[in-house]
Amino acid sequence: MKKIFIAALTLVVLGYGFAQQNEIGAPNAERVGVDSAQQQLKEVSVEKFEHEGYWLSSISSDTGYAVSRLFEGGPQNKEALPDEESLNIPDRYVLGTRVDFLRRGHTGVTIYPIRPIPIQGITKTISVWVAGRNYNHDLNLLIEDFFGRNFELYVGRLNFQGWKKLTVAVPPQAPDGHSGIVQRNYHYNNLMGIKVVGFRIDCDPTEAYGSYYVYFDDLRAVTDLFPENNRDPDDMPDAW
Repeated sequence: MKKIFIAALTLVVLGYGFAQQNEIGAPNAERVGVDSAQQQLKEVSVEKFEHEGYWLSSISSDTGYAVSRLFEGGPQNKEALPDEESLNIPDRYVLGTRVDFLRRGHTGVTIYPIRPIPIQGITKTISVWVAGRNYNHDLNLLIEDFFGRNFELYVGRLNFQGWKKLTVAVPPQAPDGHSGIVQRNYHYNNLMGIKVVGFRIDCDPTEAYGSYYVYFDDLRAVTDLFPENNRDPDDMPDAW
């Protein structure tokens, strides 16, 4: 009798566990439509690299020196954004960076704007066109979140010829609203988004010699503009 009772209790517990697992793993049918409706994804241009002197570069002085400037050119297969086709926005130049190494070793080159570049809305992905000259160097994107904390995202290896569009996904915000990359704070509905702080190239020490050239064009982002377009116009500003 005791064995029968234990077996029955075990089945009940297992059944409850499977039910809980199915409930957690399955999507909430009542939230699917709401979550989809509250997104307005759009690809926007963040930086076209058209302003001389806006981007700088640096490297440790004991391993080499770096310089950045604009050049005419760009990828031939790059498609213009639909919203920009009739606006005649200048798109003539690309950003070039030259690195001259003094010695081999583990080193990094930082390429950065004179001030961080904000991205509207909640950013999902960030992309940039790069001509990497087929070196085994790694490209990282440097960003700043809502709280002003710095993060880096691995974009990819520059071991390819010609122009290539590299894309990196921004991790979704943690449920607690504090850990990881935070793009929006639930206390403030009028402040959101991240800022692009620059790029860092981690150089392969076996190829960190002589002169290295890399070019960038058209930094873009796929962002959710729903929060931006649905702010409360009657909200009070905390600017006193």
